[in-house]
Amino acid sequence: MDDPCVAFELGRDGPNVILAGFDGSPPAWHAVAYAAGLARRQGSRLLVVYVVSPSAMAAWAPSAGALLEESLVEGAEELRQELEAQRGWSELDAEFRVERGDAFGGLCRVATAERVDAVVVGASAQAGHRLVGSLAVRLVRAGRWPVTVVP
Repeated sequence: MDDPCVAFELGRDGPNVILAGFDGSPPAWHAVAYAAGLARRQGSRLLVVYVVSPSAMAAWAPSAGALLEESLVEGAEELRQELEAQRGWSELDAEFRVERGDAFGGLCRVATAERVDAVVVGASAQAGHRLVGSLAVRLVRAGRWPVTVVP
């Protein structure tokens, strides 16, 4: 059998790894809840990724850089604790990960490295994204993973 599609089959139906982008906003919480339900039903691994991008102001005021970094780490830790306290989290094969950089680049790096099968993100509520394009639109345009956008 010389069908090239046969070699692609990984031996299971449905996604193996689901990535949920998370920033603490209400749509992001909805996206994580949706991804967690999908992961639970499909028996998939859930990878929740929080991408922090230090402000450009840190470059202008290096002394503020340490305070900003500490604040980012504390904020990520608070979100992790809140997420892990949610009902059902402990029953999932789930991991919370913090990445540095811009959201699009960070999610793409993790999705590529972890060979994710699906990406779930919350819809942007920012008006400017209707003109310039949101994170979700950029992920869809990348065309590398199925992307689900949750309101």
